This record gives sequence, C-alpha cells and structure tokens, in this order.
Amino acid sequence: MKAARQILIVAGICAMNVSFAQDTIRYTGDVLSNVDYHHGQLPLAMGVHNVQVMRANRDLKTAEYGFGWTYNHAPDMAYWNNTFYLEYLSNPVGEHIPPGQTLLVTSKDGYKWTAPVVIFPPYKVPDGFKKEGVATVAKNLEAVMHQRMGFYTASNKKLLALAYYGIALDAKDDPNDGNGIGRVVREINADGTFGPIYFIRYNHSFTEKNSDYPFYKKSKDKAFVAACDELLSKPLMMQHWNEEADRNDPLIPLKKDFKAFNYYRLPDNRVVGLWKHAVTSISADEGKTWQYNPTRAIKFVNSNAKIWGQRTSDGKFVTVYNPSEYRWPLGLSVSDDGLNFKNLLLVTGEIPPMRYGGNYKSYGPQYVRGMLENNGTPPDGKVWVGYSINKEDIWVASIPVPVRSAETNHVNETFSIMRDGAELNSWNTHSAVWAPVSIGKMTDGKKALVLKDSDPFDYAKAQRLLPSSKQITIEFGVIAAQNNQGVLHVEVQDAKGQPGMRLVLGADSLIMAKTGARFKKITAYAPGQLYNVRLELNTETRMYKVYVNGKPENGSLTLFFAPLGSIDRIMFRTGEARNFPTPETPADNFTDLPNAGKRDQESTFYITYLKTSNK
Repeated sequence: MKAARQILIVAGICAMNVSFAQDTIRYTGDVLSNVDYHHGQLPLAMGVHNVQVMRANRDLKTAEYGFGWTYNHAPDMAYWNNTFYLEYLSNPVGEHIPPGQTLLVTSKDGYKWTAPVVIFPPYKVPDGFKKEGVATVAKNLEAVMHQRMGFYTASNKKLLALAYYGIALDAKDDPNDGNGIGRVVREINADGTFGPIYFIRYNHSFTEKNSDYPFYKKSKDKAFVAACDELLSKPLMMQHWNEEADRNDPLIPLKKDFKAFNYYRLPDNRVVGLWKHAVTSISADEGKTWQYNPTRAIKFVNSNAKIWGQRTSDGKFVTVYNPSEYRWPLGLSVSDDGLNFKNLLLVTGEIPPMRYGGNYKSYGPQYVRGMLENNGTPPDGKVWVGYSINKEDIWVASIPVPVRSAETNHVNETFSIMRDGAELNSWNTHSAVWAPVSIGKMTDGKKALVLKDSDPFDYAKAQRLLPSSKQITIEFGVIAAQNNQGVLHVEVQDAKGQPGMRLVLGADSLIMAKTGARFKKITAYAPGQLYNVRLELNTETRMYKVYVNGKPENGSLTLFFAPLGSIDRIMFRTGEARNFPTPETPADNFTDLPNAGKRDQESTFYITYLKTSNK
C-alpha cells in the first residue's frame, strides 16, 4: 500500500505543469552521483565532520545506547542556550511497529553528546480505536511517533519541543494519515529540565476528554501559552504538520500530499519551500499561498527521502540530500542566489552494515534535517545537520562555510604545534562512538590525529584533500599502539574517491602494499614506535616508491593497483573497504547480523604529521 501510494505521488508530481518563466530552484551543474559507489564518486566538501551521536545496541538496554531500541530515525536539530539539541524518534525494532517514543540528546560542541533522554514517552492507544478501511481494531496498542519538526524557538525565547503521536494498527498502516492522536509540546528549560507535556493540536477523534495530556491552554505559564499561540499563528510552521494533521485542518495552508516540508528565505524575503522528491515552490506571503503548484526542482535528483535547504553564514545557500533514487550518498549543492545550485559535493558516503533488521529499514545516510531559521545559529558559522544511517544510528555532520571542494596549497601540518581546535579544520572525518576520530595526546603528551576502533561493524576514517597533482610526495608519521590486532589502511585517491595505492598496517605486525589482488611486504612494525613514511607517486608512470624512516623499503618502484588520472586525497581508515549494499540489494531486511551487539578490543593509531610537496 505504502509503495503504491508513493508511486502515485511521484507520478502526480512528474505530471504537474509549472511555468519555468517563474523562479524555481534548479541544479545547473554537470556532476551526477554513481550509486554503484557508496560515495557516489562525488568530490569531497572539504572539512566535513561526521559524528555518530547514538549507536544502537539491543544487548545494552541503557540510555547511552538508546535503551536497546534499534529503530532510530528522523532527527531534528536546534541551537539554543549555547547548546546543540537533537530530537529523534525511536521504536524497538522497525518503522511503524509500536511502541514509539521520542528521545533528546544535547551537546555543547557538537562532538560530545549526552546519553538520550525520553522527552515524549510511549502513549497508550484507547482499546477499540478503529480507522476507516483498516480491519484491525486497537487492543493493548501503543502509539508510534511521526513528526516532521521537533523544535520551535519563540520570540519570547521559549524553546518548545514537539512530537506527534500517530497510530499504526498494523505494520503497513500509516501513522501520518490524519487519523492519529495529536501533536504534543513541552518546554525545554535552560537548566535542562522539561515542562509538562501538553497537546497543542488534536486529531479529529481525540479531545482533552479522551487523551492522557491536557490541552496547552490549561497551562498556568502565560509565556508558554504565548509561545504556543505564536507557533500556531505561523503558516510556514503549520506546513510542517501537513501529513499528520486532519486532512481539513484550517491551519494547514497547502493540504496536498507533499511530504517532509522545510524552507529557506531568499534575499528578497520570498520563501523557497522544499519537500521530498526535491519538490519545490515559492511563497511571497510567508507560506499562506504558493506561487505555483509544487513540482520537481529542475535537474535535482532526489527520491523518497528528505531534502534540506538553508541560507548559510556567508550569504549563500545550500541543499543537503541524497542525490539518487537510493538513500546514498549524502551530498550537498551550493547556490549563490538560492535558486541556481551549481555543484554536487559529498557530505558522507558511508554505509556501515545494518546490524538489526526491521520494517522499512532503508540502507544509507538519510532523512537529513538542519536548523530552521528561528531555531538558532551555532557560533562557528557552519551548517549543522542530523541524519540517521540505516534508520538505526543517529549522526550529525558539520559543514564548514564557505563550502570548499579543493585544496590549492601543499599540506604542512604537524598536529603537536597546531592551534588547539583548528587541527582538523581541513580534514573530513567519519567518527563513530566505538571508532572515534579526534585530536588527542600520545604517551609523550604531544598532540596527534588519533583513530581508535573497537567496532566490529564500522571504522574510524580521516581524509585530507591534497593539491591535485600528477606527481606528488606525501610524508606522514604513524604510530600504532599495538601490532597484533586492528588494521590501518592508508590510501591515495583521485577526486572521485578511487584509490590507486594502499598501505596496510595489519594485525600480523607487517606494513604491506596492495599490488593488484595480492600484497607486498614493506616492513615490520612495532607498537609505540614512530614510522616516518614517505611516498613518491607518479600517476603518468603509475609507479610509486615507499621510504620508511628514510630507508627505501619497497625496492624497485611499485605499480599502482589501479590507475589514477590525478592524486587528490589521502585517507586513513581502520577497516576494510566496503561495497554492500549495492543497487541490486533487496530493499527490505528483517535479519539481524550475528553478534550484532559485540564489541572488539580497542586498537589505536596516531598520525603525527602530514606534509606534501612536488619534490
């Protein structure tokens, strides 16, 4: 039912007519993603940090791991009181399978996050509840959550958290069909506590008489009531509620079946609306009406996943979305005017294994949301977005502004002498809870880039853009805290992420070089010892030479294992390259991986410096 309805929606969108003489957003670039690769072969957006906020684990039913619930999805973000807030919904196993609850995590810096707390708990559906056209009758049933917005910061500085209690009578029933219970609201206080839960909007079958929480007007806090009243008076805010609201709700300006609304404001104060499938329109009256029937943005590629748009701190605009018919990769496009988006860059292309199967669990980094214009501005000027991977783990990405996609200067970075907090400004990272990437101290007290890994299913990864070169010398220092476990891959790649040369520090105490399908020994390595590695690479001859501590270690020149037209990146990764899922992988997965909650013994690798030259 759900898939058939989505096909009809897409068909309807494609059939819509719009006069392109009117303003609309469009993609003017020529880069397209290739879904045969998780990264889509997209150029990197330089300096993006991807940080895992919550790692699901059914074996560990603690707050730190989401109480053991393994369906976690639909994050939303705000910045208030010098704090990042991220709200997401959660079910024990799968989408639309109750019970559901909404969780909140916070962070002062966007990197270290608190354990989740339940901000909206499970809710009992009245026995006997029925929906027209659905045979199932509610009995001992709990609601599920389905919200498209999580926060509203009022003009009186009140921060409201919101969620929606929907009803899914079976695994295929939609909780966002206008037949749910209603939308709830509570205040987040500056000291981290929460106000009481109220309903701010009921669906047609519910009132204060047959619901568990009072109507917000019953609050004795006049400022809280005023904040709720202000929210209800904003057509742009109400448009976010379209899917869950009564189909005839007078507060919803555009009642058509468009999903996952968000918006940004053009320099002339008109509003660009965005929905799933990169559907768009423009409003000149704060969302009361739309200038044309929402239609697909010209040349944007986006399927049934969210697209996020916002104005950036440098006065430009960015959209963040999955530029494919799958939910990978996660990319971004930049626009100077908010209408013409000129490039396509990579935010993340990582898809760790889906550890836990479940209803409607889709592979990939997806359902991206940032901060609405009234929900705060982080002081670092970056674009911050939240997303889920595999509808299982919750992540955030910080995107530096202005957005860059190339390094024009040679690299000369010794981490021990770099300014605190600035060491990784030009690095792209994939940092998981059990496989973190950070700047930390070695045993001698000096700073280094640290990659740790105790995750059997994911890895730590750090990439650095280099000046695009045909011939280049790359030098770095590496220390392994152990040589009997863990692995570190060092790859040299082109602008599309294709590797041509790889060194491997393995659990057999050897540094090896990949030579086609086989590996060649470079040297042995010992724990705690610094190895100064020098790579001299030439893409035209497809050859390279390795020096370790000044000594040529691979004898004669070694051939790249894959040809490269240029050298554009270096990558450090604590795990094997992965290519599952593929475009041919079945969409549904209901099988858990063996030992899905297992944790490995931790391995640690230190990178002390990175330098490049054309010598």
